[in-house]
Formats: sequence, structure tokens, C-alpha cells
Amino acid sequence: MRITVIGCSGSFPGPDGPASCYLLEAEGFRLLLDLGSGAVGALQQHVSIDDIDAVCLSHHHADHCLDICPFWVARSYDPRRRYRQIPVYGPAGTARRMAQAYGMDEDPGMTEAFDFVTLVPGKLEIGPFQVTLAHMNHPVETFGFRLEHARGVLAYSADTGTCPALVELASQADVLLCEASYLSRPDPLPDMHLTARQAAEHAARAGAGQLVLTHLVPWNHQERTLAEAREFSPFGGATSLAAPGRIIDLG
Repeated sequence: MRITVIGCSGSFPGPDGPASCYLLEAEGFRLLLDLGSGAVGALQQHVSIDDIDAVCLSHHHADHCLDICPFWVARSYDPRRRYRQIPVYGPAGTARRMAQAYGMDEDPGMTEAFDFVTLVPGKLEIGPFQVTLAHMNHPVETFGFRLEHARGVLAYSADTGTCPALVELASQADVLLCEASYLSRPDPLPDMHLTARQAAEHAARAGAGQLVLTHLVPWNHQERTLAEAREFSPFGGATSLAAPGRIIDLG
């Protein structure tokens, strides 16, 4: 399994890259986890628009889903070719939400380009990936993911406040890709996002192999985010920051 960070900026695109988007590859299958603001442009530095086989949207906040709109345009109006329909997995109402975002009627909306599939907690297969889903602690319905392939296991928090279900998803995972939106001061809002220290606490409880901090809000100093996570000594694994273009190989 290869993971390429397309975008990791939290809440809105930053000066160095787009909002949340991660490309997962295995056995020639390419899956996008989230497709946040600005991601489609950066994605094309790594693969072509038609290389993507499926998309998973963790929730309906713009920084995780809004670039479905330009992705749909690129796949629907290219005069050089006709693109195949691909599945888009997301919370209930994703087809309606994306149609509204582009100012379209829901019928047909984007359904000629995308086969929308509603996510529910539990397990499913997406291409070669074994996927486990659980609800995270966020103001809208939000899913965290555990993706397994061969010997590699990735857990992805999406957006969440403190959440026991994230610890379960990340149990013994090789990598926990975990949001770290807040610094410890000022006091963060509850049930919204994690601090870097809280991300490390979740990784320690899960026994994850390494922690990669993401959803890095542009107004935070990233080195301070990393320092706060590393100060939590019970987590013994490597801790690092996500960055656009970073590649992580598992298995």
C-alpha cells in the first residue's frame, strides 16, 4: 500500500497546499480519501483524472469534499474522451450535497459520472482494500477509516474530537494519520477537533506504529504542533507531520 499526501491543510487550503486529500494505491487500484478544497489541481501532479478508481468522503465539510465539484467537471466535459463512472462513498445525502454545491438539481445531479454509495459503520471492500468504518466525534456525520491491504494497515481519523472509536480503528495500525487542528492553548472547543497532544494520546492507546499529524491549520505553527505531540512520552512510535507530496509505503 502506498499513501501519497495530496493535501493536509486543515479547514481551508494553506499557502503550501490544498485541504484534506490522500491517494492510496495497491495492486494498480487508486482510491482517494477525501477530496477537499484545492485538491484536484495538486492531484494531477501525481496521477491523471482518469486514474482514480474510487473516492471516499469522510464528511460533508468543504475542506474534505468540495473538490468533488471540479473533479466532476473534469470527468464530464473533457472533449477528448468519455470517462467511466466510478463509485463515490460518503455519508447519507452525499449525492444531494454535491449537487447543491454545484447549483444542480439532484436528479440527475452528478450521478452520470459517480455512483454514490452511502457509508455506514462496519466493514466493506473497496478494490483490494479491506475497510472498517466508525463514526467520529464531529458536529456532522463523520467517518474514520481503517484500511488494510496485505501486511499494511492505515487508520485515518478524518475530523474528530476525542473519540474511543478512533482508538479501536487504529489498534496496532502501522500508521495513524490523525488530525491535529489545535494547539493546547487556548483551550480547544470540545467535540470538534484534536490537539496534537490528544492525537498522540490516541496513538499511544491504540498501539499504532507511527503517528502522522495532519489537518494542519495554516494559522498554527507546524513545528509547535509537532513539538506538542512529541512531548507526550507514553507514545513511543515515530511522530511526524504530513506534507503535500509526502509518500508513505506500507507492507
